[in-house]
Amino acid sequence: MGATKTEHFTEKQNEIAKIAKALGHPARVAIVEYLIKVDTCICGDIVNELPLAQPTVSQHLKELKNAGLIKGSIEGNSICYCIEEKTIEKLQDYFAQISINLERKNNCC
Repeated sequence: MGATKTEHFTEKQNEIAKIAKALGHPARVAIVEYLIKVDTCICGDIVNELPLAQPTVSQHLKELKNAGLIKGSIEGNSICYCIEEKTIEKLQDYFAQISINLERKNNCC
């Protein structure tokens, strides 16, 4: 398989792609939705919310954190997670710009 050649794309395009890839698994979407719903930092409760083993949940949390969708803080022996608002705002701005461009576009297809 060939290289992705990310250097040929803008920083913003690469950033949005990284975020979208992190959201490309239903477990990660469920984690984000849960963190938004509880609106607080969560330590161990995430494992209880998903039908997945603790190591699997930890891997999904790692992917979300690497993409900047969540942030974590160490409290005692555990890490508490919450939504990274700045990244959600970037997604909102991205999709808002798409919507604006679609409104301007005439129906060519």
